[in-house]
Amino acid sequence: MPELWELSAEEVARRVGAREVSAVEVVESALERTARVEPLVAAYLEIFPEEARARAAEVDRRIAAGEPAGPLAGVPVALKDNLSLEGRAVTCASKILEGYVAPYTATAVARLLAAGAVPIGRANMDEFAMGSSCENSAYQITRNPWDLGTVPGGSSGGPAAAVAAGGVPLGFGSDTGGSIRQPAALCGLVGLKPTYGRVSRYGLVAFASSTDQIGPIARTVRDAALALTVIAGADPQDSTSADAPVDDYLAGIEDGVQGLRVGVISGVGGIGGLSGAAERNWRESLELLTAAGAEPVEISLPSVDASIAVYYVVAMSEASANLARFDGVRYGRRSPEADNLLDLYVKSRSEGFGAEVKRRIMLGTFALSSGYYEAYYGRALAVLERMRRELAAAFEKVDVVVTPTSPGGAFGIGEKIDDPLAMYLSDIFTTPASLVGLPAVSVPSGVDERGLPLGFQVVGRPFEEATVLRAARAFELQVGWQAAPGFRAAAGTRETG
Repeated sequence: MPELWELSAEEVARRVGAREVSAVEVVESALERTARVEPLVAAYLEIFPEEARARAAEVDRRIAAGEPAGPLAGVPVALKDNLSLEGRAVTCASKILEGYVAPYTATAVARLLAAGAVPIGRANMDEFAMGSSCENSAYQITRNPWDLGTVPGGSSGGPAAAVAAGGVPLGFGSDTGGSIRQPAALCGLVGLKPTYGRVSRYGLVAFASSTDQIGPIARTVRDAALALTVIAGADPQDSTSADAPVDDYLAGIEDGVQGLRVGVISGVGGIGGLSGAAERNWRESLELLTAAGAEPVEISLPSVDASIAVYYVVAMSEASANLARFDGVRYGRRSPEADNLLDLYVKSRSEGFGAEVKRRIMLGTFALSSGYYEAYYGRALAVLERMRRELAAAFEKVDVVVTPTSPGGAFGIGEKIDDPLAMYLSDIFTTPASLVGLPAVSVPSGVDERGLPLGFQVVGRPFEEATVLRAARAFELQVGWQAAPGFRAAAGTRETG
């Protein structure tokens, strides 16, 4: 029999709701597992043991009183450190927000609490969500449970590592250019970026406001679908949230992909420089989806080659604007050494921000500056509009588009930290869906030459998460990932090495 920490979110909620096990027992199992693996993985910046126990006890009280248990009753979850939880610190893994305590709870987190979920702690991340490895945190480096010498991906590396190590069945992060999907792929998990506007951003600390989106990291596609059903929906506190109907994403998830038209981008392997095991896995993944009944259709998306360049111009420009508020006066660290207002700005930001955040602020400010705006930001927007048209035309021919999630498996800690351009290319396949606001999910597809996970990405039309999840579930069943080495390797056999 599996231990409680090994159960899926769906199974935990079922057992707790049926009173086969208490929420307190589930949370104790999660806390014990976390205590075992945390010294190795360093997924969390802070753990809430007493608060978690109290919330679990309240779930049990509600069930005993005959009240609705909620679709995530007793399910332990990890929250990325840019999601606000009232009364708890939220630092975005940055020194500039050290000591800041959230005065309110993010809408997505409030919906999780209402559904019976139990936050275990706030998980590490790349500072202000800027990075692809979780090495840019001001506090610690998180390690990939599959191989402690490798990165878990980023920027949501903390939640991904927490799930992969077995501490929680669900993690919640933000995806700006791939920050849910890429760490999910590198950690052998499912990562879902919903359509832009599907989930409220209220209470999420902004990086790039036009692409930021909250989503789940899970062990299974079904768990990701369950989580999205809970957090999705319009929010009057977020004017960018969409007033679109929210489906029960589990309802048709097992319907398969017979006759589904699957778009395959011409020369997709060359775009990301796939080779070796990653290239073989990509071809085999297409064969598996075809074997499940899907119909592959070749499509042309010439502008995808420019997606990384467009993304980093747009995202850095928005970051420059969003992070201007952290100046030592309105928000964030205030330098005690300043002699005047200008000195206060310079010293507070210099001391508070890390190297990657400073790099992106400076590049974004340059791209928006007088004399360069049209050459960089304006041109990026023009290419982005072309990308939108190309994807819209493609989706007239196909139901979903598939790509690898990342060009390869997890890379070594320190391997790319001094080469920002190589690090940025980790997002080559994930940025197009972010830029255009499309739903996308990464599903484990196998392993590379070192036995480390690879991911397969499914992208869909706006607000058609149900179709994306159905295709992802069919692929997951074909791969047989849960029966193959994945979770056991991550959660048990490598935890000492």
